Amino acid sequence: MSTNVLRTADGWWVVRGDRAVQVETKAATTAELLADRAAVHEAAGSDESGTPVADLVALSPVTTPCRVVAQMVNYRSHARDSGFTGDIPPAFFRKASGSVSGPGEAVVRPAHVKFLDYEIELGLVMGASLPVGTVVEERDLPSYVAGLVITNDVSAREVQLTKTQFYESKSYPTFTPTGPYLALLEPEDFAHLLDLRLKLSVNGELRQDRTLADMIVRPAQALTLLARFQTLDAGDLLLTGTPGGTALKAPPKAVEKIGALLPPAVKWKAFFKSQAKNPHYLSPGDVIAATIATPDGRIDLGEQRTPVSDAK
Repeated sequence: MSTNVLRTADGWWVVRGDRAVQVETKAATTAELLADRAAVHEAAGSDESGTPVADLVALSPVTTPCRVVAQMVNYRSHARDSGFTGDIPPAFFRKASGSVSGPGEAVVRPAHVKFLDYEIELGLVMGASLPVGTVVEERDLPSYVAGLVITNDVSAREVQLTKTQFYESKSYPTFTPTGPYLALLEPEDFAHLLDLRLKLSVNGELRQDRTLADMIVRPAQALTLLARFQTLDAGDLLLTGTPGGTALKAPPKAVEKIGALLPPAVKWKAFFKSQAKNPHYLSPGDVIAATIATPDGRIDLGEQRTPVSDAK
């Protein structure tokens, strides 16, 4: 069974039901904690009654700075929403680690952003170095991946689309809410990854709901492809793509063909005029709730609840 770990300003905690036991460790970073698994196991087996989880203020269990890499269009449902047909070539992009925020911290919409979107994603937390040239088979995953986290790849769509700029549009501070739990996996847990269900709602309205079976490029293959050019180390984070259901969707094919004939400035002005009628983009006061778990509870990453606010 997986072990859920939570981080607060006071240190690391092992979660057992509705209570948590503090880990006796000097680890300050996620990588250092992963190197002290003995202390985690000791806390998990402790006789202490612990502290109510509700009394703890969770920080991101992934500490920064670290590498944050993400997969693009990696669920079939998202590919359909995005207007893709045929084979989808695997693609990656980077996010600034300064975008990582806590699971209850507000997502702050920059003043120049009107079209703020959500993307629930399963995050893989590396437990060992992945050198360039590594080939990862399914059976090798426990050697490289230590655990899982809930992440939200928040996106400023007008920046992403008009500038074709993923790095900026997804890297503003608070644009990668992470946690609450880091689920440390045992080797036998990896056989249950495809049962994980990702669910995201806004103000109680379910927007995204898919299992990992909808994935196009699964974790072992993704790490192999990434390792063609990118080294990863313990504590680094890979976001594995989002299911369908985001606010942004491709326009109908006929509209898209007409748009292709227009000058870019005119095309984007028309597109965002139509998007302004879409009520699914995030607004100040919204609350995003995200969960990832298997139906039997063997792996349960908790619930992430993040309000949305405007920049002051």
